[in-house]
Amino acid sequence: MAHVDDPRTAPSLRWGILGAGNIAGAFADAVNSHTRSPLLAVGSRNRDRVERFATAHGIPTTHLGYRGLVEDPQVDAIYIATPHSEHRAHALLAIAAGKHVLVEKAFMRNTSEAEEVFAAARAAGVFVMEAMWTRFLPHVAALHQVIASGEIGEIVNITADHGQWFEPNPASRLFDPKLAGGALLDLGVYPVSFAHDFLGVPDAVTAVGRLTDTGVDGQVSMVLSYGERAQATLSTTLWSKTPTTASISGTEGHIRVAGDFYAPTSFTVTRRDGAQWTFDRPSARGLQYEAAEVARRVAAGETESPRITWDNTLEVLRTLDAVRAQIGLVYPGE
Repeated sequence: MAHVDDPRTAPSLRWGILGAGNIAGAFADAVNSHTRSPLLAVGSRNRDRVERFATAHGIPTTHLGYRGLVEDPQVDAIYIATPHSEHRAHALLAIAAGKHVLVEKAFMRNTSEAEEVFAAARAAGVFVMEAMWTRFLPHVAALHQVIASGEIGEIVNITADHGQWFEPNPASRLFDPKLAGGALLDLGVYPVSFAHDFLGVPDAVTAVGRLTDTGVDGQVSMVLSYGERAQATLSTTLWSKTPTTASISGTEGHIRVAGDFYAPTSFTVTRRDGAQWTFDRPSARGLQYEAAEVARRVAAGETESPRITWDNTLEVLRTLDAVRAQIGLVYPGE
């Protein structure tokens, strides 16, 4: 089965964390526990929050605000974990300071923002990557190997869902249009990126959705079409904890990926002749794999990852833009 290098074998990279919320905490835990890279600084606009975060994760330097963080000479790379509405400004700030950048998914609010950031990174010669951690996980590498071997034949359909239940709260970033909230950019990006990973760019996108009272998307269903017969059927919602599973069906069999499909998990292959086997090698956490990828590419002098290139991120964002256009979702300031 496909081999994925242990994140602990990646070169050391000196990290700074921009933002001190929940996902930043998960990233800090993964880097501390499963890589050789040190977390040297963290920045937040809230003094109490940044100090608590630094204490919790053993980070020696805190910055009130973000300019001091990106200009900190101790730091090689910045992990950006702020709301989607802030990704463009914070990525450009870090790039202007000559730092390598890992930006939480969804990478930006839209394609044009991403194009601007990649242009800046190209001019500065720094590494930039969307933090779509799923692409670096062991079970996803194994899925690619199974499909490449021809065991399930030609892919005909992919299904994937990602729904979580959240208490409706206009003050929450998930329900705030100004922060680019909603299901699609926070949750739906996972099934869309998963389909892209195996089928590439769709020929057509069809979507229906429902907005919340605050004007962000509460639920979206999508059908993406590829070539003569392949389709991806995807869904996302803020209103229900869904199974968060995925399936890949081909002419010779199918694969069922256990929930959460986007995190370290198992899958079962069932061939058309009835033969069946299971991949079951989930690992602890998972964000360490993307951190290790950044460290390896930076050490090699590269500016993007072949597993999620700048073009890949733009292709996924174009699909998300097409979905948003069909459901009538526009964020303030776009």
